[in-house]
Amino acid sequence: MPVLYGIAAATVTATASFLLTAVLAALLRAPALRLAVVDRRRRRPVPLLGGVAVVLVTAVVAWAGDRAGVVPLGPAAGRLLAAATVVGALGLAADVWRLRRRWLLAGTAVAAACVVPYGETGPVAGALAVGWVALVTGAFRGLDHADGVAGTVGVVTAFGVGACAAVELMDGPAVLLLVLAAALAGFLLHNWHPARIALGACGSLFTGFLLTGAAVLARSGYGPVGGAGVLCALTAVPVADAVLVLLSRRLAGRPLSRGGPDHLAHRLRRLGLTAQGVVVVLGGAALCAVVVGVLAHTGRVGGQAALWVAGGAAAGVLGLLRVRVYGPARLRRGAGVRAPVRRAGRGARAWAVVRRPRTAMRRPRTVVRRARAGVSQAPRGATGAAGGASFRAAIFPVRQATSTENVQVGAPLRVRNG
Repeated sequence: MPVLYGIAAATVTATASFLLTAVLAALLRAPALRLAVVDRRRRRPVPLLGGVAVVLVTAVVAWAGDRAGVVPLGPAAGRLLAAATVVGALGLAADVWRLRRRWLLAGTAVAAACVVPYGETGPVAGALAVGWVALVTGAFRGLDHADGVAGTVGVVTAFGVGACAAVELMDGPAVLLLVLAAALAGFLLHNWHPARIALGACGSLFTGFLLTGAAVLARSGYGPVGGAGVLCALTAVPVADAVLVLLSRRLAGRPLSRGGPDHLAHRLRRLGLTAQGVVVVLGGAALCAVVVGVLAHTGRVGGQAALWVAGGAAAGVLGLLRVRVYGPARLRRGAGVRAPVRRAGRGARAWAVVRRPRTAMRRPRTVVRRARAGVSQAPRGATGAAGGASFRAAIFPVRQATSTENVQVGAPLRVRNG
């Protein structure tokens, strides 16, 4: 009878979380557009307050269930929910005021330090767990660049980590993750391609912190090596995305904090997959890795199974590194590229230096810095057939047959491209 009561209570709680998130996310779309809290990195602006719905519904439903005695959380899950809510509020501030990444990382690390059970992990392993929670929480934010990816991976990971917590008889974290999974499923009704609302930093940081914190609680009584393997298997997709982005930006000489279309979803789209196909591929990869992590946690498979997950993730990262996502490098201010310009007539060349404009609003200029002997150019302000022919000869390296284009001048010419 208690088992049936628990199943019924969990079902009612999950259903309420699903429906409330679906309704609240739809209601928050209009205020987000009115307040211009949108993601402008996509082809069309997408509102970012979907994470507010996930945070509010998860916190309220879990708190109400605990107060009513239907689904008690316990002290550990209560601290985890409170810390995750603070991280979600920090993410909301980042959505509205564009906080720097280092402030988000520092705030997440402080919140993680309040959750890690140092009595069971020890000080060294506890400090490593704090760093891991902070970094992987930030990695979950990178999954929100594509429609449906963050929600799908979050639902799959929540079920996996919840299963690990249930095996350890941690009812509070297990129920909390069930509520989170239901809330993310309700959010996905509006985030499937084409997305009408996105998680934003608020929802993605809240989801990542709740998942990683619960995973650390579930693995707190195990050895550090085996625990690290299981944790990486449970969060293989966000970890692989973060490693891929850091490696590609490092190899391309780009700043690590500078955004770009270099995440897993972007590269899969460049390979020809549709938006729905990207969700299926990344969701399937997350499911496979999570299943291995759960089996390794329960002892059904050996610890070397996590190495297979790490090897598969490494192979995927190395393969996707070959997908070109960055455009040509921009010239530095004042730097130029010398290009030969062929004049009409005898085939002599002049060297032109194409300079980068100082501002984006100025018209580009082609400045002839050095001219060899016999270059046909017209003086500044020249009009008529000679000026027009000289302009064509300087810009277009095509031999001209007319004799009017061979006007000899000794001074260099500055030509303005119309």
